[in-house]
Amino acid sequence: MNDADKQSRLESLRKEVEQLERELSVEPETWRASDSSFYGAYHATTGVMLGAVGAMASLLFNVVGSAIIGQHPLRLIQVYLTFPLGEKALSDDFASGMALALGCCLYIATGMLLGIPFQMAFARFMPNADLIKRAMFATVIGIGLWLLSFYGAIAWLQPLLFHGDWIIDSSILPPWVGAATHLVFAWTMALVYPWGALTPYTRQTRTQSS
Repeated sequence: MNDADKQSRLESLRKEVEQLERELSVEPETWRASDSSFYGAYHATTGVMLGAVGAMASLLFNVVGSAIIGQHPLRLIQVYLTFPLGEKALSDDFASGMALALGCCLYIATGMLLGIPFQMAFARFMPNADLIKRAMFATVIGIGLWLLSFYGAIAWLQPLLFHGDWIIDSSILPPWVGAATHLVFAWTMALVYPWGALTPYTRQTRTQSS
């Protein structure tokens, strides 16, 4: 190979190197999250998981509170079980055993469902808010949820189906207990929201050398 052939080969290799560098410097058109995007499926999924955390925190709050005032630790579960079981859920026969275990599972499952709108609301309206602002926002949602579920639905639905209003009976379940239960759940969701927040991924690319 003479010098002319070598020079031609070298020039060809240089062009090939430049072409490869240009290809490496271009980010492929693949999916990636952006700061301004809202991905409902992602937030719904994390809402389910974090809703379970909120439900367990709310349940623990009631267990400790009931024990302090001398009631059965799972008195709240008994009261909530009057919706499918009626007044017999408050009897001593339901103070222990599989019924209360099932009630706890249903309580946590309900929290998982409620975690979806909470997580999606945080992500939609205040994705970068601090804990205090999230807690204030959660307080409004929690109180609204309590009023809607207790006095907007259960107040007429339980008497219609089971001929009693044990859940909203203040002698069985004081209103402040129901409100506090929802608030603890809401505040826990505000606290753990960052665990499920979407962190945008940005691909790091090479720049073409000068």
